[in-house]
Amino acid sequence: MASTSQLPPAATRQHNFEQAVAYALHLWPALTLSVTNGWGGPDSAEKRDWFAGAIVDLFPEFTDAATPAASSTNVNNNTSAPAPASADEADTEDVETVLLQVMVDEFEVNVDDDSALEVAQQIVRARTQCAVGQYDETNALAERFAKLKGSKVGQMFQKAEDPNQDTDDEASGSDDDDDDDGGSDVDMGDAPAPREKQEPQVDEDGFTMVTKKKR
Repeated sequence: MASTSQLPPAATRQHNFEQAVAYALHLWPALTLSVTNGWGGPDSAEKRDWFAGAIVDLFPEFTDAATPAASSTNVNNNTSAPAPASADEADTEDVETVLLQVMVDEFEVNVDDDSALEVAQQIVRARTQCAVGQYDETNALAERFAKLKGSKVGQMFQKAEDPNQDTDDEASGSDDDDDDDGGSDVDMGDAPAPREKQEPQVDEDGFTMVTKKKR
């Protein structure tokens, strides 16, 4: 039987969860494209930072207070969170709904694929694991971010561009040489931005990613 004394401090678990949310959003191609192309306006990058905080706020902050259910939680079970928080915490559907709504409201982007669901699943999975002191999902997201950051991220979006397809913004075409050389850790605002403004129609796997919403 696990007890709260065997868990890492609440601050450590909370930090890892917040990092997982930041990584998941930075790895979401739809959001990265929206920020890179300024679809949320000149403060698009700041909106992404706010976005991460808004997702974190869907969940109550971890505490060190002992609860009856915490003592009955199996630390090796990373598929369920401590019972008392389940009634108050967002589930995958809640998170996906907020992800899609914010993309429309703040970036005027309709996400056509299931990528929002995938991001929501990553976030909820990280939350579940962090609740019991496990960080497998956070570490996996951090590793993906480290591998994709830099030139490989830029190549991914350049490769997705199809010059034979029409785009919604005909005025696009100017290069944006904004290089972002942040650290390897995401601090709710360190973005792996591509080097050029692109409006790709498909992702690396050939699926349509986003559609710019017309006013």
